[in-house]
Amino acid sequence: MIKKYNSMIALAAALALSISFMPAARAENLDIASQVDTDVSANLVTGKSGILMEPESGNVLYEFNPDERTQIASVTKVMTMLLIFEALDSGKIHYDDEVSVSEHAASMGGSQVFLEPGEQMSVDDMLKAIAIASGNDAAVAMAEFVGGSEEAFVEMMNKKATALGCENTHFQNCNGLDEPEDHYSSARDVAKISCELSKHPDVFKYTTTWMDSLRGGSFGLSNTNKLLKSYNGATGLKTGSTSVAKYCLSASAERDGMKLIAVVLGAPSTAERFGSAAKLLDYGFANYSVVKGDELVGAIPNVAVQSGERDSLPVELSGNTSYIVKKGNRDKIETEISLSSICAAPIKAGDTVGNVIFKIDGQKIGENPITAACDVPKISFAQMFEKNIKKFLTK
Repeated sequence: MIKKYNSMIALAAALALSISFMPAARAENLDIASQVDTDVSANLVTGKSGILMEPESGNVLYEFNPDERTQIASVTKVMTMLLIFEALDSGKIHYDDEVSVSEHAASMGGSQVFLEPGEQMSVDDMLKAIAIASGNDAAVAMAEFVGGSEEAFVEMMNKKATALGCENTHFQNCNGLDEPEDHYSSARDVAKISCELSKHPDVFKYTTTWMDSLRGGSFGLSNTNKLLKSYNGATGLKTGSTSVAKYCLSASAERDGMKLIAVVLGAPSTAERFGSAAKLLDYGFANYSVVKGDELVGAIPNVAVQSGERDSLPVELSGNTSYIVKKGNRDKIETEISLSSICAAPIKAGDTVGNVIFKIDGQKIGENPITAACDVPKISFAQMFEKNIKKFLTK
């Protein structure tokens, strides 16, 4: 038995001295070949500007004057709704919270649900008023409820726009009713905000509702987005119009697992804004498909761990795994996986241990890292000794 223990001590010492990390094989340095062609001569937008974006990848599929600063009217409420849903998701507010209407909120003109000073309405009903009927008064009431005042909420809006990389956006109010010169955005920025809003799936419960009511059914609501009735797959998102902004729209739709955001700003008529949005969406659905890299790769085997408290490491594909490909190329995608055969502890969740390259016809279209799914602390000498003693004695 003494010889067995001496052998185990020698083995443990040897393992302790041989700890090393075997890095993941590096991907070859290939330029990413774009599957998207935005150089389209066909004019799909009647208006000042427009853009078509796939929200999960952020790929732009079509653009027309996308960075021109312009008024956006009630499309402003896309940002207002984004901040409301962030407050809901964080637990700051709840759907059944009662919101008290201020004199300021009740004074809003334009599209409204005729809130009275002192009236109370749930967050759920306020969202109906904003998303379905574009209620300017409801938008201000919610801005005050979330931010403490409309001014504080507008500051939150501008900070969020900056965080999203919106370089041509500045808000002065939460509803787009009054549009001074320094209240503006661009088609690209509206699309970015809309894509962020679409990450909150509860919004579509409101933006896909054609008709509803408030105040126990006594006040009817009808959606301002006519695409819900006329466009297959329409899911929202927000209309807007003023004499300055003309007719604006951020339109969302989904078909065959692909979601798209089409933004049209400054259209000369309501028919032309809906027509332009439909053309943009049709173009996207006709020419492109979206693929999920994690679905193509499937389950990735665990990596062996050296000198860790556990012997194997679960791993996962990280980063944005959505890729836009030309229609018909979905089945042509090939994957190349490079993965460490063994990693040395300590390992932190998120550490890169490999990568996956996606190719079509030999051209790289994307790449994602394979990362550790959990922490693996380094095993102590005493733990290693005990672990190997148990293994030795059970042989």
